[in-house]
Amino acid sequence: MQSNVEVITPELAREWLLCNTRNRPLSKAFVQQLTQQIERGEWQLTHQGIAFDDHGALIDGQHRLEAVAKAGIPVQCVVTRGVAQSAFTVMDTGRKRSGRDALALAGEEHSTHLAAALRGLHLYLTAPDSAWSGQSAAVSNDLLLTVLDQHPCMRDAVRAAIPMNKAFRITVTAAAVGWYATTDARPELDQLPWHEALVTGAGLRIGDPRLTLRNTLLNLAAGKAHRRRDDSREHLLYYLKSWNAWVEGRDMKLLRRSPGETMPRISRHTARPRFAEGA
Repeated sequence: MQSNVEVITPELAREWLLCNTRNRPLSKAFVQQLTQQIERGEWQLTHQGIAFDDHGALIDGQHRLEAVAKAGIPVQCVVTRGVAQSAFTVMDTGRKRSGRDALALAGEEHSTHLAAALRGLHLYLTAPDSAWSGQSAAVSNDLLLTVLDQHPCMRDAVRAAIPMNKAFRITVTAAAVGWYATTDARPELDQLPWHEALVTGAGLRIGDPRLTLRNTLLNLAAGKAHRRRDDSREHLLYYLKSWNAWVEGRDMKLLRRSPGETMPRISRHTARPRFAEGA
């Protein structure tokens, strides 16, 4: 085998794809994810790349080549030729480095929760009304680090979210994104009464949006045997609806999601919240 770093142009990528005679089915969603990474300038040269077997057939890198062709931007890549045909069955069987791994290597605490919360924040900011599951909602490790660099207070949001998760089963992602988004949009408001009451549940009367949010999510958790990956979007929608009612001083005795309901905008109501002191 011989490996070299080469510049893969869109024209060369299309030419090499003609050698793709035996490979796994193409994932269009993964190609789109790689294409967006290239377009954002996130492509980096690593040991992973393009491989041809000893008969010239493409056996690794079809998604990378498709992405280069689609983006129309040349990239550097390691190209290996002369791989034994028998090696095809053991390729790509290792574990891919996750966002949690990337954040842990960067020295971040709560890396698992932080990775999920950063992904959730990116989706909230860019695609709040689309499904947050599947390949189309995948976020690269580089993008996670970029989101953290742009929104460093997400570290504090995760710390605030963990006790909420333990108290009433809201996902850490939804609680962190909700906490960060409302704090960022309304920095003049004291959210301590909101947070403390959600965590403890103490002194809340019927109709208080905080009690309604707690009870709704606890009931949802009790009725689900398995957690769906899209739960964070649903929980965030409930969080923001309840927060809006709390900050506006409105009673809320029932919390539900209508089919096709869009993510609520954060309330800009300036009246003094009826529930601000925990009453």
